[in-house]
Amino acid sequence: MSENQSQPIEQELLDQELVDQGLMDKIRQQFDFGPYPRVPVEVDPKRFPERLYTHNLTTAYYLRNQQVISPENQTILDVGCGTGFTSLILAEANPRAKVIGIDISPKSIELAQKRIEYHSKQDQCEFHVLSVDELGQLPYEFDYINCDEVLYILPDQVAALNQLKAQLKPTGIIRSNLHSKAQRFRIFQVQKMFNMMGFMDKEVDDTDIDTVIDIMQSLKDNVIIKNATWSEDYADESKRKELVIENYLFKGDKGYEITDMFNFLEQANLEFISMINWRQWQLNDLFKEPDNLPIFLALSLPEITIQEQLQLFEVLQPIHRLLDFWCGHPGAGIEFLPVSEWSDPDWYNCRVHLHPQLRRTDVKDALNICCQNQQSFPLHSHLPIAGSQPISLEITLATCLFSQLLTAPQSLPVLLEQWKRLHPVDLETLEPTSDEDSFSLMKKTLTTLEACGYILLERA
Repeated sequence: MSENQSQPIEQELLDQELVDQGLMDKIRQQFDFGPYPRVPVEVDPKRFPERLYTHNLTTAYYLRNQQVISPENQTILDVGCGTGFTSLILAEANPRAKVIGIDISPKSIELAQKRIEYHSKQDQCEFHVLSVDELGQLPYEFDYINCDEVLYILPDQVAALNQLKAQLKPTGIIRSNLHSKAQRFRIFQVQKMFNMMGFMDKEVDDTDIDTVIDIMQSLKDNVIIKNATWSEDYADESKRKELVIENYLFKGDKGYEITDMFNFLEQANLEFISMINWRQWQLNDLFKEPDNLPIFLALSLPEITIQEQLQLFEVLQPIHRLLDFWCGHPGAGIEFLPVSEWSDPDWYNCRVHLHPQLRRTDVKDALNICCQNQQSFPLHSHLPIAGSQPISLEITLATCLFSQLLTAPQSLPVLLEQWKRLHPVDLETLEPTSDEDSFSLMKKTLTTLEACGYILLERA
């Protein structure tokens, strides 16, 4: 290539770099003006057990490896930490782990620091004003990277994933997400309207927020974009600023499909692990009679890949705002045998764990109250997990499991012996509880609880 031919290419790259930098400057201003999330500093992260469950490192590592890890001495990166609420949740969910938060907004970092100090987590957390492409300045490699609500606004998703991967330990896991093009379609139309009006090219101020609200309120209620995107929360003084910035005037916002997500992972040489809310991406849940499908579906659905399953779900039921996923280095996961395929020896030699987010004093107290009143134990009320069906355990069975597992993991034989002590007689036959019946009940119960995410089973 001649020198003259290379000059236009170099100029094109320089021009694109300037465009990208201009966009990031607008995004920085946007979050300095309206830091996100606008969660009051004093809000206790323990009020959000479902988020603690997602952000506990045990959850993602178990899904990939069917092994239980301790968060102690793990190093976590929170990319785009904003005002630090997710960083606080990460710290609460992973005691004795180190949490490093980065954000391009100095105002957001200032608020994040105040939040952590309020909750006395400053020894566990630290914050830096940094962009994704400046990650190499940090003297860390990370066991877990949380890149939440960031990837879709960056100019180059593959480059960003490569930058995250470069700071990820060989066995580490990345959580990230993209806005769904299908679910967020109407919001993108509203953004296009306000772009046509010039709002996306300027620094937003309070007058702009009021003007946007006035414009939306002036539309008839049956106008499609208003009907699909407007709620009275926009008129609420305490919520309007955040909602307008995060939706109607969100600079850099873009939508993607499942195919885009897998293409980005492939180009960055990252391996898909799971959707974050995988229970809410189940194709079978979309059919009236999943065990009685039309012949074509019954034969074809079991043969399609996980990517094809997710694509089909996205086409049929575009309800998820985020394409929210875990990924990691290729080959870092351990190949394991699904619980449904375990042999009896596998069961007898396994280690049974309670999910760490259930090992709490208030759970133990609630169990004692249920014992005293001979009530079923509503497990789901103590740890609501997205997509899991509400589960209540018969109190004797709940006592058998939780009285042991709240203290420490146990082998199956220990739990079986506990069950026979608590339930020595079969109430139907009045015969002594048999080993066979005890094993069958325990296996069925643990399989159900493991599928829901409450129990973790390690195969020897």
